[in-house]
Amino acid sequence: MLFLDAPSGLAGDMTIAALVDLGVPFGEVQRAVACLPLEGYRLELQHGFAGAIGASHFDVHVHTPQPERHYTEIDALLAQAPLPPRTQSLARAIFRCLAEAEAEVHRMSIEDVHFHEVGAVDAIVDIVGAAACFDFLGAEVVASPLPLGRGSVDCRHGRLPLPAPAALLCLRGVPTYDAGIEAELVTPTGAAIVATVASSFVSWPSFIPEHVGWGKGTRELADRPNVLRAVLGEPWQGSSSTSATHVVVEANVDDLTGELAGHALAALLREGALDAWLTPIQMKKGRPGLILSALGPASSADRLGAVLLRETSSLGYRKSPVTRGERPRRTIEVQTPWGTIPIKVSSGPWGNPQIKPEFDVCARQAEAHGVPVKEVIQVALTAARAQLLHGAP
Repeated sequence: MLFLDAPSGLAGDMTIAALVDLGVPFGEVQRAVACLPLEGYRLELQHGFAGAIGASHFDVHVHTPQPERHYTEIDALLAQAPLPPRTQSLARAIFRCLAEAEAEVHRMSIEDVHFHEVGAVDAIVDIVGAAACFDFLGAEVVASPLPLGRGSVDCRHGRLPLPAPAALLCLRGVPTYDAGIEAELVTPTGAAIVATVASSFVSWPSFIPEHVGWGKGTRELADRPNVLRAVLGEPWQGSSSTSATHVVVEANVDDLTGELAGHALAALLREGALDAWLTPIQMKKGRPGLILSALGPASSADRLGAVLLRETSSLGYRKSPVTRGERPRRTIEVQTPWGTIPIKVSSGPWGNPQIKPEFDVCARQAEAHGVPVKEVIQVALTAARAQLLHGAP
């Protein structure tokens, strides 16, 4: 379990800094961002202090003019980048959350939303870098309620009230409270990240802390250190909590073609569903039909439901709260004659670790080099077993 403790709020740069300070290799962020066709910037990671607390600080320095980028352009950029599948899916879901909020604020379609603050390079890097960190850890994410500041902030649209309008819309369904100060504590990018990745929000979860990281923000706050604390640990099995951490969202349909059903499943996964599936059923009057189901964090219920309403003819959807037990997961990389292959490793006290190469990457490398995909998978598995045998992280 990864707990994001945000007494001073959070932003995209603070999220990356805290997770790297926690132990995610900074190379994971660099490699993910390097997959993007962007130029004119550099990444910087520094170690310093926030008050008396040692913390990391992450920054994106943009040193050349950037074009104005629309959401559709950014989403296509992410979809075409050779990112690990989970990193790519999570980054696209976070950006869609942000774009939907901007579209509502400015009363326009999501296709017309544009990001003009330094060409959206900051937001793209922060979102992709954070997605890579969450993918690397493979942990369930829980966050604290978020403090919101008052006052105003200046941007290309002029002066806006705080909380920033887009940030507030991203935080629908997220518990918040008055921080009592005039400052922007939760940025729109930070709001989109936490709203997408967090399965629940509690003051402190029932778990056993093992690793702690601190991410320092840019602004100096008068009444508190401006830091995000990331805590990684194991859920405490003695906890009596039965609160649902996830939700299953479903809809019954009887007029969906196979192509449209497949498209709806893909849309659910892009929106942040952890899994999505179809079940054949027989409906009233003997009509054959389908149940479209999606599993996601509890906070994603209505986002996933909106996909079902948009992509099918259903007039409604069901939400069933569930809890989930899972193996701890992480991703390692192995070298093969056909390039680097990411490997998902699922461990825990349930026998030998389960290891699985990312199929999409194997298929892409197999096609590029004219070899059978099963050969790439077999070589990647052999390399992964050897790496794990010798105690690789």
